Amino acid sequence: MLGPTLWAVSDLHAAVKANQAKIDLIQPRHEGDWLIVAGDVAEKFELIVNVMGVLAQRFEKVIWAPGNHELFSSERSRYRGRDKYVALVQAMRELGVVTPEDPYPVFHGITVAPLFTLYDYSFRPQHLSVDAALKKARDNNILMTDEFAIRPFVDTRAWCWERLAYTTKRLSRVHGKTILVNHWPLVKEPTHRLFYGDIAMWCGTRHTRSWPKRFQAQAVVYGHLHIPGTVHVDGIPHIEVSLGYPREWQRWPEEHRWPYPVWEVNR
Repeated sequence: MLGPTLWAVSDLHAAVKANQAKIDLIQPRHEGDWLIVAGDVAEKFELIVNVMGVLAQRFEKVIWAPGNHELFSSERSRYRGRDKYVALVQAMRELGVVTPEDPYPVFHGITVAPLFTLYDYSFRPQHLSVDAALKKARDNNILMTDEFAIRPFVDTRAWCWERLAYTTKRLSRVHGKTILVNHWPLVKEPTHRLFYGDIAMWCGTRHTRSWPKRFQAQAVVYGHLHIPGTVHVDGIPHIEVSLGYPREWQRWPEEHRWPYPVWEVNR
């Protein structure tokens, strides 16, 4: 008999009206169920907080790792860059939601670690510099919203490297098995499924590749690519749990599982 379950979702994009019915379906099935939300809840601060507040009321514990859309802002935004992340962390804490700045919770003996690592353009052809790779993407008509909704307000590469050092130190203090949660993939392999390969530059950093094995990950949960499914790397399942946009989730096969049950406890 199954007991409590650790569920996972990402890329809810709650500003899209058609996604609301899918968000309404995110419900616990057992007493004691937890929920991972691996980023891209929405762009507007108030909407992010509202959606997370609803989910926090449904589940015993909710764990949040931010994505790039949470960081989007403009010159008119109340919070921008690092300030927006700090404000969101405070808002999540007020809701009782676990953030990457909080002690990692333990779900029936396994440590669940929400991470926030960003990207540093290192998922690029290694013979190209960052500038050359970005120019190649532009020449191929690839321009990510991050370049004008995040980059003008913070040095994403520098922030990524700070987060890598900070997170490595925190994970090194964890003993035993883990489930690692990040919005961006921790390894490059999932990006091989992208239709436009240049997009991989905005999808993570090569410096996290050793983390799943090093920190005894039983699973890695991520989002961002809008290509739900599981890729095994070094024997470890890397599970994308994204909802995405209606044009994407409407193509899901009937047997697709969402929310995804990452860890189920047998009673």
